[in-house]
Amino acid sequence: MSVAFTREEDLEATAADLPDRPISPHANLVTASGLAAIEDALAAARAAYTAAQAHGSIEADRTAMARATRDLRYWSARRASAQLLEVPAEGVVRFGGSVTIEREDGRTQTWRIVGEDEADPAGGSVSHVSPLARALIGKRVGEEAVVAGQSVEIVAVD
Repeated sequence: MSVAFTREEDLEATAADLPDRPISPHANLVTASGLAAIEDALAAARAAYTAAQAHGSIEADRTAMARATRDLRYWSARRASAQLLEVPAEGVVRFGGSVTIEREDGRTQTWRIVGEDEADPAGGSVSHVSPLARALIGKRVGEEAVVAGQSVEIVAVD
């Protein structure tokens, strides 16, 4: 449906009713690159807010303002609660480190354990609160863990 067929009140309600992004109840642990990504996202949210303010009161800009305000609140909260964690290598799976596992079928996978905002499973990183990370943290090379109901062996820790 075209915007031409919507009422002005409907657009205002959409912008006003935009829900906040949920904030995780878990500790906001971050790596150095994760902290930089949060700061970049916060800067982008500030820029979007400034751009939305500059456009005045056009209906589409009200939605942009609401979205920018929501993102600004979220990234400000995430930056304020960020706990930079630099853990020295100890030969165990830990936050900020990488682990390579071998599955029962012979496949190997490498994962980096990072903060929630930095996690990108398709890119090889998982959140420290994910079931995979929780199953592996504290383990050493040669030890086994159960991941998704299957036994895996830890073959490398970086």
